[in-house]
Amino acid sequence: MAFPMLSIRPSRGGPAGRLGAAQISTMGVAVFVVCIAIGLAPSVYYNNQAPAIVAAVIGLYFLFAIKVAEQWQKAAVLRLGRYIGLRGPGIFFIIPVIDSISQYVDQRVRVTDVKAESALTRDTVPVNVDAIIFWLVWNAEKSILEVMDFDQAITMSAQTALRESIGRHDLAQMITEREMLGKELQRILDEKTNPWGITVQSVEIRDVHIPQALEDAMSRQAQAERERQARIILGTAETEISSKFAEASLLYVNNPVALHLRAMNMLYEAIKEKGAMVIVPSSAVETMGLGGLLATASLAGTKPQ
Repeated sequence: MAFPMLSIRPSRGGPAGRLGAAQISTMGVAVFVVCIAIGLAPSVYYNNQAPAIVAAVIGLYFLFAIKVAEQWQKAAVLRLGRYIGLRGPGIFFIIPVIDSISQYVDQRVRVTDVKAESALTRDTVPVNVDAIIFWLVWNAEKSILEVMDFDQAITMSAQTALRESIGRHDLAQMITEREMLGKELQRILDEKTNPWGITVQSVEIRDVHIPQALEDAMSRQAQAERERQARIILGTAETEISSKFAEASLLYVNNPVALHLRAMNMLYEAIKEKGAMVIVPSSAVETMGLGGLLATASLAGTKPQ
């Protein structure tokens, strides 16, 4: 006995989770095979094709009537074109020909990569921004009945919102305040997608690309700023040192002994290293009485024979 050939595909959805009622689940295939086996036994025994035909009809019914939705899926069932409710997860039944499944909706958290190329910031700088959007379907009924393709709607809305947000911020804000920009994008998208039964959990700005020429200019600017700060710090240090020297001169002007001791200490620090040579003016030797000190230092450096 010949049976019609059937095109069997697993009960899974594509990117948008769309499935028609003609698609067959593996559970339906199993029931169909069991029905055929049950019908063939009496047909062969009694040499009568009627049981096999009845079993084939029943098997075909269950083949198209049994559907299975995964744990994270909801199925929208239409009866004669009218929405009658959601089914799943698990096994459920439909009436072939009369009922149809318009869509299987995945209710897990999804990730969408969004890019905005050559978008102008508020200070007219062209940037390329990469963002990641985490979203999920919290109301499968709304997402099916009110949006034709919510995957594409999310992507297009995110690109539009990203460009709009870029135009409201300066380049410096976008580079240093990515978290703030992500929260603003989340708020904009959530307001738009909530009526669709979709919520945007978070938006993360992954990278901000700027033109290479502008990047080099910013690097030179940062380097020049660091050099300016270094010179300011050096000048401030010189000012503080000169101020301290001026205070020290007031102490030494009326105390020549302290000045001589300071000079002797400086000279000692200069010549204590081996191989060091210090040239001292003769006037300093006479006025500070350094002759004896130099002679002592010279004798100390002479090795005994």
